[in-house]
Formats: sequence, structure tokens, C-alpha cells
Amino acid sequence: MGIVLKSLREIAKMREAGKVVHAVLDAVEAACVPGTSTWELARIAERVLDRGGARSAFVGYRPRGQPPYPSVLCTSVNEAVVHGIPSRQVVLAEGDIVGIDFACFKNLYCADAARTVAVGVVSAPARDLLATTREALERAIACCVPGGRLEDLGAAVQGLAEARGYSVVRDLVGHGIGRAMHEPPQVRNYGTAGRGLRLTPGLVIAIEPMINAGAPEVRTLNDGWTIVTSDRSLSAHFEHTVAITESGPVVLTAA
Repeated sequence: MGIVLKSLREIAKMREAGKVVHAVLDAVEAACVPGTSTWELARIAERVLDRGGARSAFVGYRPRGQPPYPSVLCTSVNEAVVHGIPSRQVVLAEGDIVGIDFACFKNLYCADAARTVAVGVVSAPARDLLATTREALERAIACCVPGGRLEDLGAAVQGLAEARGYSVVRDLVGHGIGRAMHEPPQVRNYGTAGRGLRLTPGLVIAIEPMINAGAPEVRTLNDGWTIVTSDRSLSAHFEHTVAITESGPVVLTAA
């Protein structure tokens, strides 16, 4: 499958899906308090998803022979980078950080976003990691202008993260998005500015910096999904679905 540019009408449909994604993440974030299980977070996501008239992009998703993903939400706590499975046994505690990742289809089009949330009062190093990863996403979005290059985004993420003493996960990438959750091109969080695919109006991508406090290496747990830092350092993940238009980037999963 090659890269599929979207019309303004298609981008508008993706924006409707993006509104549901944003509403779900807002509701889940509000519930990220000490004593809440990640299973409860998924139930909240289900209710908001149903009210939005959308369909989960995660439930049953099964790439590359993995087991079908069992939930509408990914909840990745502390050293978990992405794809953590909600569980009654995982209860949030003061000082945790939790990545919440959600995607859905509405009117046949998909939107995908994530954010990492502080649970109660967190340490200064955790706050700094979250702030840097959020800023890295903002800098990558700012690069989404017609005529730019795809590696401009990765260079922006990598440059900020490494300047502040963090590492960028290289085994996981962002992606194109549209009628499928994952479409070409891959959107890496590292690269050389001025290289890569030329950015064109109609390209819609999910940009998702994953930044570790320690080393960049990751591994997958026995559940087949949860990816953690190999050195068990903290990791943060922020993501938006972004359309490149003649007038610049449009974030489809914002408020």
C-alpha cells in the first residue's frame, strides 16, 4: 500500500474521529488518580467512545501474528513505553506516570492520539521527562509544512531529547493514518533535517515521540504487547494525528 493523500472532505471526517479521541483522553486523564485501576480507565474510555458513535481501532487488532489486542485503551505505567494492557491488578499510585493511548474510527476514518499523565505529585525528573516529550511533539508538528521533509520531524524530536540527556526509542515509529490506523509512511523520531519524503498537502500522519529517561532499548513482555524500557527507566509518549495543509499543520486530535 502506498501513501494516500486525503482530500479536505476526508480530513474533515478524520477531525470528527479526532474529537472523539480527544474527549476520551480528557475523560481518562481526569480519572488518573491514586487508587484507580487501569481496567477502570478502559471502562471510562468505552463509555465515551460509545457516546461519540465511534468504533475502537484497538480491540482485536492483531499485527504480525501477535495476540489480538483485548482493550479499547492502552495504559503504559512508568517503565512501560507503549501498548500496556489495562488490568484490574494494575492500580495507579501517587508518583506514577501513565501513558494513555486511544484510537477510533468514525465514518470509516481513523484518528489516534496519546498523552502521558502524572498521577498525583510526581518527581521532578518525571515532570521534566513529560514536559520534554510534550515539547518534542509540538516541535515536530511545527515542521509539518508543505515542502518540508519527513526527517525534519524526527530531527526535531531527537535534537531536543538528546540535548536534555534523554534517549529516543528507535524500534517504534509513528505512521500515516486514514481509512486504516496504520498507513505509510513511517514517521521516525530521529533523523537528519532536510532528508526524507517531501511533505505535501493531504498527507495525514500520527506523530508520536517516545522518549526514555535512560537508554533507548526496549523489550516486549510475555503478554505479547506491553513494551518496556530494557533498563526499566521511565518513558513518556505523546501523540497527535496531524494533517498537512496548504496553510500548515492542522492537529485533528486537539480540542
